[in-house]
Amino acid sequence: MAQPFSLQPLLEIMQTRTDEATRQLGQLIAAEQSQKSRLQMLEQYRSEYASKMSQATAEGITQLVLRNYQAFLGRIDEAIAQQRLVVKNSEISTKAGQEHWKSQNKQLKAIDTLSTRHEARERYREHKQEQKLQDEFTTRKYSGKDTLEQ
Repeated sequence: MAQPFSLQPLLEIMQTRTDEATRQLGQLIAAEQSQKSRLQMLEQYRSEYASKMSQATAEGITQLVLRNYQAFLGRIDEAIAQQRLVVKNSEISTKAGQEHWKSQNKQLKAIDTLSTRHEARERYREHKQEQKLQDEFTTRKYSGKDTLEQ
């Protein structure tokens, strides 16, 4: 009978940890993409609003309306700057998540390699045991025939 892999509980724990790291990494990547999308939306909105301001200025606007346009563009610029920081932090978090996943995956592969080697040794041992039994059976079979014929 095959010996159970003594590190099987550890293998299962590492599999669970790797699965969790994979799930977390997926969430981090999704969050990063969402933040980048928000930044792109803000930049596009700023561009459109700046175009409206240019068009309105060309058509002639009052000083007050121009200041309102400029003030609003300033607030959009602040929001863009803040969103760039959010994107940068999200990229850092994703990078850390990737490193964590790599670490967990490396540990899992190491334990899995030990498990694979254990299974191979057990199969080899069982094969040798079966071969030994087969040889004994064959030896008895032919030894028995020889005694009957004499």
